[in-house]
Amino acid sequence: MADRGILPGRKIGGEWQFAEADIHHWLEDQIGAYDEQELVQVESLLERAEPSVAPTRISQMIPEGGIDPALPARTRQSVISEICKLGMMTGMLWDPDKMQQAVRARESLHPTALDNGVALLHPRRPMPGILAEGFILLGRTPQGIPFGGGCLTDLFFLICSTSDSEHLKVLARLSRLLTSDNVVDQLRRAADATEMREIIEEQDEIFEQQGQ
Repeated sequence: MADRGILPGRKIGGEWQFAEADIHHWLEDQIGAYDEQELVQVESLLERAEPSVAPTRISQMIPEGGIDPALPARTRQSVISEICKLGMMTGMLWDPDKMQQAVRARESLHPTALDNGVALLHPRRPMPGILAEGFILLGRTPQGIPFGGGCLTDLFFLICSTSDSEHLKVLARLSRLLTSDNVVDQLRRAADATEMREIIEEQDEIFEQQGQ
């Protein structure tokens, strides 16, 4: 893969050398384009690599008050600002301004919007110093916003992790959830935050029943 220019690395003394941070960011960018089977494989590999990081139920990582079904934002910048404020209001994010800056810097490198109208916002590297613990937020805007994907974006997740391993596991599991049948459409049609949480909980239960 490195020889074909797919995997980031460099040759030193005729041997390939790989930086952990570069591989992390490469995998992070790939995950959003993977299908269900590929995401299951990624989760399995991540589990074998670091089993001490527990498998993730997305619904349990969303704190009370961590879903806003009518996020008051109409621009890319205001989405980031409002969802970080939401994190502060839950008590899980201690420095929303610092998180805003980090998320904006990450978006300037490569937009996290997917072609299904969902964006998976996150800083370039985990920021455990400003988090109570790892968590996820969900915001839905009343209308789609140009966010860099193949269509307008109206569902925004903010992933706040305490380590690279936790971030990749959460990203893989959340991507799986969003590729599951009708979950994105259901989140769009949900009447309120309670129903949105129930949709995510139901999919978490399906994964558990599948033993995955």
